[in-house]
Amino acid sequence: MKLSIVIPVYNTRDYLAACVESALDDSRGDYELILVNDGSTDDSGVIAGEYARRYPSLVRLITTENGGLGAARNVGLEHARGEYLLFLDSDDSLEKGALAEILDALDGGFDIAVFDLRQVNPEGGTVGIMRGCGRDGDFTLDGYPELLSQLPSACNKLFRRSLFTDSGVRFPGRVWFEDLRTVPKLYPLAGTIRYIPRAWYRYLVRPGSITNSANAARNLEIIDAAEELLSWYRQAGLYTRYEPQLCAMAHYNAFLTSSVRVNGADPGSGVQEELLRWFVSAFPRWRENPYIRALPIKHRLLSFLLMHRMRRSVHLIMRLNDARKNKGGRYQ
Repeated sequence: MKLSIVIPVYNTRDYLAACVESALDDSRGDYELILVNDGSTDDSGVIAGEYARRYPSLVRLITTENGGLGAARNVGLEHARGEYLLFLDSDDSLEKGALAEILDALDGGFDIAVFDLRQVNPEGGTVGIMRGCGRDGDFTLDGYPELLSQLPSACNKLFRRSLFTDSGVRFPGRVWFEDLRTVPKLYPLAGTIRYIPRAWYRYLVRPGSITNSANAARNLEIIDAAEELLSWYRQAGLYTRYEPQLCAMAHYNAFLTSSVRVNGADPGSGVQEELLRWFVSAFPRWRENPYIRALPIKHRLLSFLLMHRMRRSVHLIMRLNDARKNKGGRYQ
């Protein structure tokens, strides 16, 4: 079997059918859908069960107690039979025609494939395209270490299943930022990484999602995530080799993006100060980092303002950006 698509399901009854339908093709016998009902308290389990009943040779349903997104993914990969894994969140979906293209792309010549991600609003309109990688073709982490500073999402990648089973790397449960804690650990284990310039994944940007939550304090969990990843690279003897890229990763994910997210909810939140203090303590020579110095001007501006604690200015810039985005402008 070529592919196992793992779909963790938790209280997404309004989105689950569209998600599953986007990944269904009962004319193909070379893949499977694994729905992991992670203790849903709405009708999601019923909907998932109906798909398993209608497509018994294609869809499997596994019901567990609630353990969080990471734990549900782990359950799915432990039961998977495919050579490759694709993780699909149950409020997201695949683009029309993407499944056939993905299956045709599985030639066994790579350990990880990276593709693009389309951000969509609840009305289905495109908010933006997130390029998965800045390097074309096949490469390794040694040949393109900049991958560490790019999108760490598990959802815009195909993984050879043996990367998980042979290494013991798993997603953590009941935490935020499980992708950052997990996906970059697989890069140095991969013999070949391939970029496929196709936006196969539709990521729904909606109020109430983890990344849009107004629970500002939980954004501090990204410090734990970053420290866990840095510790893993140290223990593997790889930290010195990849320190510039890991610094850029921490700057963008643990400082810049998290600070902007918190700022959007509360520009006066002290969480921003804690994120700032952690980053400059972990990377005291960050100003010398070539990747940070080469960031797009918008990101450099936001970083400058946050570093100088000009948080009201950041709030105003992002409100203007949101207004432009809501009028149909593309988010950059």
